[in-house]
Formats: sequence, C-alpha cells, structure tokens
Amino acid sequence: MAIDTRGETADKPSGEKKTKRTSPALFYRQVVAELRKVIWPTRKELISYTIVVLVFVLLLVGIVSALDALFTEGVLRIFGGA
Repeated sequence: MAIDTRGETADKPSGEKKTKRTSPALFYRQVVAELRKVIWPTRKELISYTIVVLVFVLLLVGIVSALDALFTEGVLRIFGGA
C-alpha cells in the first residue's frame, strides 16, 4: 500500500516545513508489502546471472588491461623510458 507523494513539495512554499511524517511501523509495513511484490529469481537463474556478470567483468578487465599496456608502451616510446 504505497502512498503517492509526488508533487506535495512543489505545492508548498519553500519556507513551510512538511508536517506529515510516516511512522516507523507504517514504513515497515510498506517495505514488507513492496518486497512481497518482487519476483525473486530461482537458484538456477541466480547462478546463471552471476556467471554472466563475472564473465562480463573479466572481459572488461582484460580490455582495460590491454589498453593500459598499449598506452603505457606508446607513452614510453614517445617520451623515452628505461
């Protein structure tokens, strides 16, 4: 049971403070209600998503490392290095 609060601050003058606060109990109930709406991945999906992310990260690490080595070699050739 989410409460739509968009536009409330736009209607009030800038000097006026917000008087309405959400109690911790209401906040907790809203969080639990939102978490119940989430479609959680199965164990198989979670493992496959994790593998995809790890492979992608390793691929990008390889590309960045290769570019770093290439630029390092170029700078050393241009400016001379030991």
